[in-house]
Amino acid sequence: MKIEHVAMYVEDLERAKEFFVKYFNAVPNNMYHNKKTDFRSYFLSFDGGARLEIMNKPQITDNSEKTERTGYSHIAFSLGSTEKVDRLTTELKVNGYTVISEPRTTGDGYYESCIIDLEGNQIELAI
Repeated sequence: MKIEHVAMYVEDLERAKEFFVKYFNAVPNNMYHNKKTDFRSYFLSFDGGARLEIMNKPQITDNSEKTERTGYSHIAFSLGSTEKVDRLTTELKVNGYTVISEPRTTGDGYYESCIIDLEGNQIELAI
């Protein structure tokens, strides 16, 4: 069994799509739009077969500013090397994203950093 995809609501669908395309080489499908409900979504495909569905529905709004809350905690991307983790962390920081943990080896042996995306979601960059 495998997880087919993970989905998340975003406030700015196009901006979220461009973020994942620019920094994580996501390949988006054509946007789906249900005109009756005004639901819109993209499926983003990543190397290795993982998929993320980003969705927008105007009546759904953010109800929490906390990055640590119940529910899904973060998305982790395996970049393949410490150099790539360091490089992307620096690029995101230079481009104005908040780095909440600089690249380091964690107590459980992962080399990672964590940033906050456009809408307050935590993204882990790992080997």
